[in-house]
Amino acid sequence: MSAFARRIVDWQARHGRHDLPWQGTRDPYRIWLSEVMLQQTQVGTVIPYYRRFVEVFPDVAALAAAPVDEVMRLWSGLGYYSRARNLHRCARQVVATHGGVFPCDPRLLADLPGIGRSTAAAIAVFSRGVRAAILDGNVRRVLCRVFGVEGWPGQAAVERALWSLAERELPATGIEAYTQGMMDLGATVCTRHRPACDRCPVASLCAARRDGSVERLPAPRPSRATPLRSCRMFAIRRGDEWLIEKRPPTGIWGGLWSLPQGELREEAGSDTTGLPPSSLGSDARRVAAAHGLELGPPRALAAFVHAFTHFRLRIEPVVCELAGVSAATAPGAVWLPFDEVADAALPRPIKRLLQSPELLQPPEVLRVGACA
Repeated sequence: MSAFARRIVDWQARHGRHDLPWQGTRDPYRIWLSEVMLQQTQVGTVIPYYRRFVEVFPDVAALAAAPVDEVMRLWSGLGYYSRARNLHRCARQVVATHGGVFPCDPRLLADLPGIGRSTAAAIAVFSRGVRAAILDGNVRRVLCRVFGVEGWPGQAAVERALWSLAERELPATGIEAYTQGMMDLGATVCTRHRPACDRCPVASLCAARRDGSVERLPAPRPSRATPLRSCRMFAIRRGDEWLIEKRPPTGIWGGLWSLPQGELREEAGSDTTGLPPSSLGSDARRVAAAHGLELGPPRALAAFVHAFTHFRLRIEPVVCELAGVSAATAPGAVWLPFDEVADAALPRPIKRLLQSPELLQPPEVLRVGACA
C-alpha cells in the first residue's frame, strides 16, 4: 500500500463519514441509488430524497414496476432529471436482463443506463469489495492537488492521466475504506474553496500545497459565454386549479409536468432585457389554441432566470383566467388543484412560482392591471 493510500485509509477510520443512510449495507440497489443521486449533488440535499425513495421503492423490482411519473414526482426538486429517467430505465433493465440482480463486474454495470465508469466502480466496491478506481469530482480535485496535475480535468488527456493515477494508487486491501476516504476527503477537507489543508492527512505529500497552487488546482473549465434563452410560462387558472402539461421525455425538465410554454427565443441581451411586450398576445393565442381554451386577458409578472448546466433560461410568468373551453383539453394536459402542487412532479422553479402569494391571489385581484 502506498503512503498516500495508507494515510487515506487511516484518516477515514478516524475522521471519515460513517453514518450516512446508505452506509453499512452491501445491497447494490441502495448503493446504486445513492451513487446516482450523489452525481453533481451534495450529500445534505440527497439524504431526504434517498430516504423517500427506499421507503416507496424498497428494491429494484419495486422501482422497475413503478410508473415513470411516480419516479419523477419523488425526484422533483433534485435536479438533473435525466438521472431519474435513467434510474427507471436501469431498474427495468436490471430486472429484465439480469433477473433483478445487479452485476458484480464494473464493466457490466457501466453498460447500464445512467451508470458511468466511476459510478460503476463505486457500486462494485461498496457492494462486492471489488478493487476498482473511482473518479468523481471530489476525487479529481484531491488527485489534481496532491499530484500537481495541470489542466482542466474535463480534457481527454488530463482525464486519462487522472484515471491512471486513480488506478495506480488503489490499495491491495481496504478498498472500501480507501474509496470512502477519497470521497470524504474531497467533500469535507479538500474542498473547492478554502480547503482545510491543516486537517488533511496527505498535506505533506501535496504538490499543490508545496507549490502554493491549492486555489488554482484543479484548473477550471475554459470560460465561454453562457447562452441566454427566454420564454413565457402561462399560469392558466380555473377556480382553484392550474393547467399543467407533460413535457417531452427529453430536453430540459424532460418527463416532468410544467406550465404551458410560449415560444422559446435565443436572447442577445442581458438577463433583464426581456421579451417584447408586443409578442405577449401572440404567445397567449398560440397557447390557447394548442389547448382548446378561451383565455381572459394575460398579465405578465416579474421575470426570473433559472440556470441550467449549459445555458440560462429567463422565464416570464404570465397569469390568466380560463374564460371558456372551445375544445377538449389537449392530450398530455391536466388541471392540477392548488393543494396538490407541493407533491406534484413539477420542476422546482415552477413549483415555487405556483406557490407564490402573487399567483394565489383571488381572481378578482389578478384581473386588476391585466394587459391584452
